[in-house]
Amino acid sequence: MRRTLFDEDHEAFRETIRAFIEAEVVPVYDEWFAAGQAPRDFYYKLAELGVFGIRVDEEYGGAGIDSYKFEAVLYEETARAGVAFGGSGVHVLLGLPYIKLLATDEQKKRYLPKFVSGEEMWAIAMTEPGTGSDLAGMKTTAKLSEDGTHYVLNGAKTFITGGVHADRMIVCARTSAPTKEDRRHGISLFVVDTKAEGYSVGRKLDKLGLKTSDTAELAFVDVKVPVEDLLGEENKGFYYLGHNLASERWGIAFGAYAQAKAAVRFAKQYVQERVVFGQPVAAFQNTKFELAACQAEVDAAEAVVDRATEALDAGELTPAEAASAKLFTTEVAHRVIDRCLQLHGGYGFMNEYPIARLYADNRVNRIYGGTSEIMKTIIAKDMGL
Repeated sequence: MRRTLFDEDHEAFRETIRAFIEAEVVPVYDEWFAAGQAPRDFYYKLAELGVFGIRVDEEYGGAGIDSYKFEAVLYEETARAGVAFGGSGVHVLLGLPYIKLLATDEQKKRYLPKFVSGEEMWAIAMTEPGTGSDLAGMKTTAKLSEDGTHYVLNGAKTFITGGVHADRMIVCARTSAPTKEDRRHGISLFVVDTKAEGYSVGRKLDKLGLKTSDTAELAFVDVKVPVEDLLGEENKGFYYLGHNLASERWGIAFGAYAQAKAAVRFAKQYVQERVVFGQPVAAFQNTKFELAACQAEVDAAEAVVDRATEALDAGELTPAEAASAKLFTTEVAHRVIDRCLQLHGGYGFMNEYPIARLYADNRVNRIYGGTSEIMKTIIAKDMGL
């Protein structure tokens, strides 16, 4: 079946991104992998390419294109090359929706030009030590000062992608206690300057995969946040988080599909070149059957993410649909990548081969953005169960 998700503009963008990856990322990617993060200067290159401004209005320096399809191209092309753009994904996929949804005109004038230029990289801090997916259980607090000019932020966060390089951090904190009727009540969102006194970045976490994204622990000790940097209304943060989780989960779903598709590409290339017992590995019936089965799963995942992308662009992707897409594609990617690594034999276990890195990178897809178990809970609830 002919794919209809992308048009000529998307394909032209794809060619640009593919050439950029080959010139600017592939030659130095091993250095990033060893360092555990992409260099900060790389984000300026992405900004110059226009990556950060695609969905930002023209008045703030963006392209004003209200579509996630260009980001979908980025997922496909980075996976195809076996690379990643560091922690920049969270800047656009997680940071931007909150600015567009919640920021006042005054805030957009302050935030967006530097967002587009890469001068200020954004991330979001939700998860806390001991809370995991239970966001309503967060302990970080933000108390309004007596003179009403600022909030005082105290607490800690962990597993924060983009946490090392971030210049602006959207921090979720309690501004009032939960109620007996609703333990989610009382959470607010703040845009915090990471250079503020009392804000500190702790360990850069040593992860199983996603080695080039900077993931960190954060601490806040009496951090003063001007009232002008409250994002949205006080105490409505949990609602805002739920609203934007659909786009976050779409991103994870599409990224997982792209990884699965790339795994088949890597395995196909390997088995055609690798010779054992006097013939290419691709000549064995088992190899053909394994790759055929993987391709069928990738085709199904593609249909799911393409439908979800169209729904997201139309503003119609529901939380349950996003959860379903994430659950399905991440499970597909898990199976496909594992089978493709198996076809590499011992070489598949070596980090110099992209399938090994892909195997490690993929594992977190069933955890972050809500675990597979959380996705099943959301889907079941939508079914009336």
